[in-house]
Amino acid sequence: MLNNERGFTLIEMLIVLLVISVLLIITIPNMSKNSTTVKDKGCEALLKTTEAQVEAYFIDNSKRPESLQTLITEGYITQSTCPDGSELQYEDGVVSAPASSE
Repeated sequence: MLNNERGFTLIEMLIVLLVISVLLIITIPNMSKNSTTVKDKGCEALLKTTEAQVEAYFIDNSKRPESLQTLITEGYITQSTCPDGSELQYEDGVVSAPASSE
């Protein structure tokens, strides 16, 4: 008879799978709820960075950039698109975020 069998029984494996399933059921809806918040915060961060880079461009060139594309071309920023796909607006030296879709 084999008394020293090592490994998991079928019941133990089912219990582990049940625990993992419960954890997934709890966490996945919470992550999807927060994706809008993450995108909004990403757009806010891009806005602040772009505003700072407009000022850096002004310091370097003694004039405001003509457009956000100028900042991209000159290497001050790498993008002007928020994580949600909307574009930052730039007019008369002022950078603004698009209106929220909420």
